[in-house]
Amino acid sequence: MKKYDCIVWVAMLAACSSGGSEDKRQARERESLTGHVNPFIGTAYVGHTHPSASLPFSMVQVGPDTGTKGWEHCSGYYDADRSVMGFSHTHLSGTGASEMGDILVMPVTGDVRFDPGTEDNPDAGYRSRFQQASETAQAGYYKTFLDDYGITAEMTLTPRVGFHRYHFPAGQQAGILFDMEHGIGDETCESFIRAVDDSTLVGVRKSRGFTRDHGYYFAARCSKPFEKTTVQKDGEVSESRTVEGKNTKMHLAFGTAERQETILLKVALSTTGVEGALKNLATELPDWDFDAVRQQADATWNAYLTKIEIEPLNADQLTAFYTSMYHALLMPNLVTDVDGQYYGWDGQLHRSDGGDLYTNFSLWDTYRALHPFLSLMFPKENSRFVNSMLERHRQTGLLPTNEYGLCETWCMIGNHAIPVIVDAYLRGDTSFDPQTAYEAIKHAQTTEHRKADWSHYDRYGYFPFDSSEVESVSRTLESGYDDYCVALMARALGREEDYAFFMKRAGFYKNLYDPSVMLVRGRDSEGRWRTPFHSFALTSESEGGDYTEGNAWQWTWHVQHDLPGLIALFGSKEAFVTKLDSLFFINPDELPGMVAVPDVTGLIGLYAHGNEPSHHIAYIYPYADRPDRTAEIVREVFDRFYLPTRDGLCGNDDCGQMSAWYIFSGMGFYPVDPAGGEYVLGAPQIKQVTLTLPGDKRFTVKAHNLSRANKYVRAIRLNGQPVTGKTLKYDDLINGGLLEFDMTDQP
Repeated sequence: MKKYDCIVWVAMLAACSSGGSEDKRQARERESLTGHVNPFIGTAYVGHTHPSASLPFSMVQVGPDTGTKGWEHCSGYYDADRSVMGFSHTHLSGTGASEMGDILVMPVTGDVRFDPGTEDNPDAGYRSRFQQASETAQAGYYKTFLDDYGITAEMTLTPRVGFHRYHFPAGQQAGILFDMEHGIGDETCESFIRAVDDSTLVGVRKSRGFTRDHGYYFAARCSKPFEKTTVQKDGEVSESRTVEGKNTKMHLAFGTAERQETILLKVALSTTGVEGALKNLATELPDWDFDAVRQQADATWNAYLTKIEIEPLNADQLTAFYTSMYHALLMPNLVTDVDGQYYGWDGQLHRSDGGDLYTNFSLWDTYRALHPFLSLMFPKENSRFVNSMLERHRQTGLLPTNEYGLCETWCMIGNHAIPVIVDAYLRGDTSFDPQTAYEAIKHAQTTEHRKADWSHYDRYGYFPFDSSEVESVSRTLESGYDDYCVALMARALGREEDYAFFMKRAGFYKNLYDPSVMLVRGRDSEGRWRTPFHSFALTSESEGGDYTEGNAWQWTWHVQHDLPGLIALFGSKEAFVTKLDSLFFINPDELPGMVAVPDVTGLIGLYAHGNEPSHHIAYIYPYADRPDRTAEIVREVFDRFYLPTRDGLCGNDDCGQMSAWYIFSGMGFYPVDPAGGEYVLGAPQIKQVTLTLPGDKRFTVKAHNLSRANKYVRAIRLNGQPVTGKTLKYDDLINGGLLEFDMTDQP
């Protein structure tokens, strides 16, 4: 956030506190869409979302951690747990990897305890039991009651500061514990805590785990002075005002009150140092008005959510839609301080003069629909993300693939910063130099790294399984799409030789199609097919197979840029549809030896809506003249896999990708080719959607006669003119207008 933005934030807080303004009255008279957001959706089953108090793309996400180990605790919170370890300030939303959970604080009463205890035995530590009935989670706010202490804990935030309000019971010794050993799925490698005065702490937690090295400094300030500090350093307890080591903890003891007492706590984060954290604290949250900050967080969310207005089929759809929009705006996350300083990708301190920068890019997931959604609705924010990717390349020579905490994890495949950058450029983003951006994306597709041995790719026309070892088929297909995107930008810049080179590589998917089985299949460096071939076997990198989190049936359709070419491989549209239908009709329970992969969920036959490679598949039917099948599949997905309950998501939300699919599909179109500037028309699931686009232009989608029975499309009109093609162009949409679907019960 630039300094000017911080001044605006503080001014808005003041306005919230002052009351009586006409703007405030009018705002309250309008419906607040945040009331339709349920942050608990996806916290059960495999959604891996988190109910923390968050702001769009904020540095801080402050909320409860119920566990730190295992698949179910990737976000730190799992619906089945009944005790909470405390409230940390960083969380990932919907990922399949455990990380973050930095700077844990826990309000407590009574004797000092430094061990957290366990879910099975919370009495062994400082954990507390809680009841779901006591929890409240809203956009920018979280509250719960800690049964073992009788404490009501509330949280809200500004972009870089978590704001806590603890209501302690009467007659109890009030305390607040800071635990730098705590982290989600990682371990602390360096930390310290220091009491600067009798109400202020500073410190750091640096850790390694899924990310090889990340850290946050903090500055915390209490509304009441603490009387005593007790510390633990690597298991040893003493009374001290400072502690430094690998695992450090500090307990703050406050005077016992005869009446119920409320203590406020502000915790600011920074990647640069304690000075940066103190500056963030002083700039963003100089006062102590918790309710005003909560109101401003709500207003911030409402300003984003009101960019899309819907007329739903039912109330559940309101909750599902606006919660999807909320989840789609949680990541990536801010790394710059209020003055533009940040700890860079190269391990050095930098100052950004061109605006805020961000990390946490789950690009294998989000290039598909999340970034196209941001490019359409929030291009200013998407532009900042693109510039963050390019700044990373400037500092390290690499674009991100799957980056968390400013660290490349290499956990997924492809170079999918490329479609995000190319889409931004082709949609008119002028915030970066196109020549520099082009050199970055070309470099990514021609310089070898851990998941791309380009010499083999160019020599054989695919990644051979005997040299690439794992995920050879998936890597070939994903790389072909990235090649196509580089070619699009090369053509736009007049680089015809590069265009021809990358377009040729974009056709390499054909080299892995085996007509004898009508599926994509691994080949070795001699051109021999993988034998034996287990087409139903689900594999990922850890299983050493040819596919990433999937099998041949799911990956055969992964040609986002050349669907006519893919259909031609099958010999006819009829043969193509027959094979594609089989994907949805196969019963996985009847397949011998099929071992589950945690990410492959939300099954309709073998179609896995819970995992991203399946997300565009329903929308390829129109290219084979069967849009009715798209309508049927999208309706089934809506009915089964997006429910307004804690277990309402069928798979990891993956930083908003699952949610972005819902938003696009609700409107009746989807970016099968995310950088291509058009959307494949499907079948809307919402009666009316109105987008407020940049420049205050409005685009409305109406689904006439939409109902449970009327799920098929009879006719489409754009601004009154019949639509006969399969796609809607970005240029048609961005200028505003009216898209109408006439719905029917007949396919």
